[in-house]
Amino acid sequence: MALRIYGNRLLKTLPGGQTRPTPARVREALFNIWQGKISGCRWLDLCAGSGAMGAEALCRGAIRAVGIDRAAKACGIVRQNWQQVAGERQTFQVLRGDVVRQLQGLSGREQFDRIYFDPPYDSNLYPLVLEVISRSILTAKQTNSLPLLAPDGELAIEHRPECWEVESTPGLVLCRQKTYGNTALRFYVLS
Repeated sequence: MALRIYGNRLLKTLPGGQTRPTPARVREALFNIWQGKISGCRWLDLCAGSGAMGAEALCRGAIRAVGIDRAAKACGIVRQNWQQVAGERQTFQVLRGDVVRQLQGLSGREQFDRIYFDPPYDSNLYPLVLEVISRSILTAKQTNSLPLLAPDGELAIEHRPECWEVESTPGLVLCRQKTYGNTALRFYVLS
């Protein structure tokens, strides 16, 4: 299956239903919301799948993109797609493994202006990943280290509109919610 992104660029995807690429309408809406905040940003793509969101960010001027996915084939596709779109002054890294463990490894070492989190909808990853991000924020305040989310950064979470079970997350505050058919986005900033 082929996927087109910003600038009519063609990306590769995994065959069949191994990943669920974010619909074009949702990608466009997200980048319209974050318009003017992508150029020069550091982007983190959690459960990256095909890497379409990170590729869009690189095409729109992100200076760094980091993608995490547990599937080796997905990581290979992300790497190919990002290599195709990244300019010579842009850097990217693809990390294979459990998203929670990889995030813990990045915590205190790297900081991101924009984080996009799109796990398999039926996974139990939502509260686990939010807990790691929250802990990095709270730890940073106590130890003067880097929280995963930059002070003026924003986290976007993709999920089913009817399913959201996370009540609150210390250190983060919900700033907006959007629904696009069968896809919903929640946006968080530091509290």
